[in-house]
Amino acid sequence: MANTLFTVLRKSVSIHYLARNNNLGLAALYAQDIRQLFVKTAMGLDTFEQQREKVKAQMTNISDKFKEKMAEIVTSDSPNMVFTEDLKNMVHLADDDKDIELSIKMLKKYNKQNKSLRFGNYIFGPVVMRMLYIHNKADLALESFKSPDLSRMFDQYISYQLLLDLLYENQRYKDILDVFENIKETQLDGQQYPKNSLVLVLAACYKMNNQEALDYALNLWVELNKVGHNPMRRATTFCAGLALNQKKPDVALEILQSAKNQNYTTVRNLKVACLADIGRIYDIIPILKEVLNEDVLPAQKQTSTFNRDVLDLVEKALQKTDNSELTVEFTRLVQQLEKLGHISDTPLENQLCSEIQKPPINRSQGYQQYEQNFQYRSQDQSLNRNYEPRRQPKYQRQKLHRPGLTDLV
Repeated sequence: MANTLFTVLRKSVSIHYLARNNNLGLAALYAQDIRQLFVKTAMGLDTFEQQREKVKAQMTNISDKFKEKMAEIVTSDSPNMVFTEDLKNMVHLADDDKDIELSIKMLKKYNKQNKSLRFGNYIFGPVVMRMLYIHNKADLALESFKSPDLSRMFDQYISYQLLLDLLYENQRYKDILDVFENIKETQLDGQQYPKNSLVLVLAACYKMNNQEALDYALNLWVELNKVGHNPMRRATTFCAGLALNQKKPDVALEILQSAKNQNYTTVRNLKVACLADIGRIYDIIPILKEVLNEDVLPAQKQTSTFNRDVLDLVEKALQKTDNSELTVEFTRLVQQLEKLGHISDTPLENQLCSEIQKPPINRSQGYQQYEQNFQYRSQDQSLNRNYEPRRQPKYQRQKLHRPGLTDLV
């Protein structure tokens, strides 16, 4: 068995495979390069920034007086209400810690007010989370999410995603797992496992890269299979990558079998790495040939490539077999792959942890995603565009069980 382990030093440095006897994991070393998992546009942060600039421009001459007035309203003895439009403006005007603190105080008072006195049905959870996100207020975001005074304020899929991504960016991986347990208990729209949140949870496990994280991930994976939940590909590759890093290539291969697209580049490369790790070089050859036999458009070539560091791993495993015939065949295939542009210099680690550009939309989450992208199209429309309805599922998913998965833990 080829006992090897992915290791990365920085994003700009190529990955090298080291002896797996050392205790440094791929995620542990790569953690130096911190960034969000979902791009800003996928979380509505770009449109939030645009709206901030618009509100600031509109209130240039009165912003200071406005903030003073809002500070008076949130005092305990003030009978004045916090109106929807005032809170919206304050959240977008917030520039420093004092402003952010005032925004949260206004939100708490707003939440306590009689619901019948509120004007409109504007949902503040995503907007406030975006404010906290752009100011990198992970502690306050987590505190607000858990605050009894803000109960149910952040029960939206996009609010979950923003909070978890902010914690991910700050390497608060255990906090991500704690928040996810709360999300599971809430069961928004009857769902225990929101797909984008699930990706972030398994990304956190991958970054933790220890036995505790693996146990959590595998237990979660068993839960998902029992209820027939099909995770996104990125969730699958994070879970499989973690198993591989924790010297469980057989478990990683089993997890990868659940991926809908078995031909996607990260799935293929992880398979090859796992097979090399257990010395099954003969099973790797057909995977390499399959890419050569595919009719791939130039624009799609990036999804049909092999990472050079993965092929290096295969070559090292091959050297231990002392099989000249297999070596010749592997060398020939690599040369053809190189010639046809099917080899990428991007390390597999970078590919696994690359930013997610556009989360998929499904029937249960489509409306929420639509609202996320367009809720800031205009100030006048925002009261209606920000509404995120709570829908009950039309049917219960059939409980499925894949043989063998319950034995992975």
